[in-house]
Amino acid sequence: MKNRIASLLILSVLTLTVSCKNDKTTEAETTEAGTVKDVSGEATQYIVDAQASKIEWTGSKPTGKHTGTIMLADGAVFLKDSVLDSGKFNIDMNTIVVTDLTGDEKSNLEAHLKGTAPDAKEADMDHFFNVKKFPAGSFEITSAKSENGMTTVEGNLTLKGITKNVKFPAKVAIDGDMMTLESEIFSINRTLWNVNYASKSVFDNLGDKFVNDEIELKVIVTAKK
Repeated sequence: MKNRIASLLILSVLTLTVSCKNDKTTEAETTEAGTVKDVSGEATQYIVDAQASKIEWTGSKPTGKHTGTIMLADGAVFLKDSVLDSGKFNIDMNTIVVTDLTGDEKSNLEAHLKGTAPDAKEADMDHFFNVKKFPAGSFEITSAKSENGMTTVEGNLTLKGITKNVKFPAKVAIDGDMMTLESEIFSINRTLWNVNYASKSVFDNLGDKFVNDEIELKVIVTAKK
């Protein structure tokens, strides 16, 4: 009887462990900026629909999390034989929106993320994205490899004037003249782009008053031929 109970406990722990691992967001492989992929002469251009494209984000801390979106400004992607080949899109950092709050809480957090609070000092503006100094970000594809219905996208992500190469999986679909790219949820380490506010890897003695370094992202791009 004791052996049976022990076996059941072990099985429960193993099941929980596997479940937790499967639920974990994939951390994007991040390296130094890579060489941008040239546009193939045989590739077809698709113009990004900025109103239908966005980056969904989630930031977290010990006491909870916040979610939101950032819109794209413009861009173009190129497909060769219906497979993603190259491209670039620009990110409008002034469009940072918080989606899990309302009223003053929403507007205050948005202002903090943008660094646009009316009483913000220069150091406060740089807590997160400092959109007055860095109003735009960008992502430029350096590699795209398709296999088994998924595309592994690598590209140079520029935020706050810093460029790093990130890799993430995405699904690319074509419907007539329309193309959609939807990534799986992945995470990046914000401190690599000098977004250091309340980071325990940058500052000591924060206790539990820190913000996690990892930001979860999901990229959704809609483009038309």
